Amino acid sequence: MTDNPNTIINADCLHALPQLPSASIDFILTDPPYIANYQSRDGRSIPNDTNDAWLQPAFAEMYRVLARDSFCVSFYGWPKAELFLAAFRTAGFRIVGHLVFPKRYTSATRHVRYQHECAYLLAKGYPKEPAYPIGDVIDWTYSGDKLHPTQKPLSVLLPLIETFSAPRSLILDPFSGSGSTLLAAKTLGRKYLGIELDPTYYAIATDRLQAVERYGDAAQQAYSAGRARGRATAV
Repeated sequence: MTDNPNTIINADCLHALPQLPSASIDFILTDPPYIANYQSRDGRSIPNDTNDAWLQPAFAEMYRVLARDSFCVSFYGWPKAELFLAAFRTAGFRIVGHLVFPKRYTSATRHVRYQHECAYLLAKGYPKEPAYPIGDVIDWTYSGDKLHPTQKPLSVLLPLIETFSAPRSLILDPFSGSGSTLLAAKTLGRKYLGIELDPTYYAIATDRLQAVERYGDAAQQAYSAGRARGRATAV
C-alpha cells in the first residue's frame, strides 16, 4: 500500500496495518474512537466506540509502521485517558507534548460545559525539534459535523501536519472518518494513506478527495498565504 500512496482503503485498521512495511510512514495524525459510546444529535454513531479491544493492538501496529525518530498525534477522549496512555506507552511511544483545542461553543453539559478537544504528541525515538514550533493551545473552528459526527476542522489539522512532517512525506490516518487528515495532507503537498472501517464514511472521504482532484484546492493557496504572512510578521 505504501507503494501506491494518496489513497484511502475501506478496511479494519487491525487487518490493514499489518500489511504495511515496518518504518514506512513518516507521520501519523489520527482521531480514533474515544470509547465514549457517542451518538450525535441526529443519531449518527462511530464504529468501535463502545469498547477498547482495538486500542492497544492498533497503537502497537502504528508504532511498528512509523519511521524511527518520527511523530504521531492522536486525539483522545479525556474520560478514558488512562486507557489511551497505557496503549501509547505499551506500544513504545514517548509522550512529548499535549495539545488543547478550545472551542467557542459548548459540545455538551454535565458537571461542566464541554468546550475543548485534546490530543497527545507522541514520539518514536528522538525526532528533531520542529523548525517552527507551534503553541500547545490551538483555536478550534466548528466544522459543522456535516460529513461525520466528530469531524475535525482542517484549520487544526493543517498546522499539525505542517509542523511535524516534511513536504512529500507520507502521512497515515488509520481512523480516517470523512478524510479530513488526508485532505489536509494533500493540501500541504504530503502523500497520504487512509484506512476507514465504515463504508459510508469511506465513500464520503473518497468523494472529498476526488473533488479536490477535479476542481483544485483553494484551501492550499489560502493556508500557504496565511502562514507566509504570519512568519513575515514574526521575523
